[in-house]
Amino acid sequence: MTAADTAAGTARGMFIAFEGGEGAGKSTQAVRLTEQLRSRGLVAHLTREPGATPAGAELRKLLLDREWLVTPPVAEALLFLADRNVHVEQVISPRLADGQVVVCDRYSLSTFVYQGLGRGLDLEFLSAANWWASNGLQPDLTILLDIDPQVGLVRAAQAGRLNRIDREPVEFHQRIRQGFLDLADTGRGLVVIDAAQDVDTVAAQVLHAVDRAAADIVCARPAEPGLTG
Repeated sequence: MTAADTAAGTARGMFIAFEGGEGAGKSTQAVRLTEQLRSRGLVAHLTREPGATPAGAELRKLLLDREWLVTPPVAEALLFLADRNVHVEQVISPRLADGQVVVCDRYSLSTFVYQGLGRGLDLEFLSAANWWASNGLQPDLTILLDIDPQVGLVRAAQAGRLNRIDREPVEFHQRIRQGFLDLADTGRGLVVIDAAQDVDTVAAQVLHAVDRAAADIVCARPAEPGLTG
C-alpha cells in the first residue's frame, strides 16, 4: 500500500487489527507494520486494546494487572467492551475519518474468542454488545498470528509479560487457539499467518497481506464524480 493508494481510495483510512494467542508476536508485528507503513509516507497510528486511552489504561489495570481480581465472565466482557467504546470514539474513528491507517493490537475477535469461546458467554450476546460498543466498526483486515499455546506462553514468560489471563491453565489457551482458527474459517477479511516462523518472515507475510487488502479496498470503492468518463 502506498500513499497514492490511500489518496485514490477515499478520505476514510484503513483499519488493521492483529489477533492471536499469548506470545504470538502481535505487539512486535504491529510495531513493525506501523514503521513500514510510515516509511512509505503514510500516516499510520499504532494502538492497542485494552489501554489506549486514559480510561482504558485504568481498565487495563483492572483486567490484566490485578492478580487478586476475580471477575465474573460477564463483568470481564463488559469491561473490555467499555474500553473498546472509548477507544473507537476517541482514537480509532477520528483517525480513520482523517484518512490515516490504524494498526491495532487486539480488537473485537479477541472478545468473541476469550470471553465467548474461552469463558462460555453467548456469542449472540457478545456480537450485539460489541456492535453497540464499537458503533459497528470492523477492521478492513484482521491478521491472525497462530502459534501453539505452549510455545507462545514460554515466549511470553521469557519476555516477562505474563498477566492474569496468561496464567489461565494451558487447556484454556488451547481453546482460545482453536476458537481463533474456527472463526478464521468463517470470517472475511482475515488472514492466518504461522507465528512460529522467524520475525522477519512473519513481517514480510504481514506486509504482503496488507498490500493485497489495500488493493482490494481501493478497487472496491466507487470512483469520485468527475474522475471517470
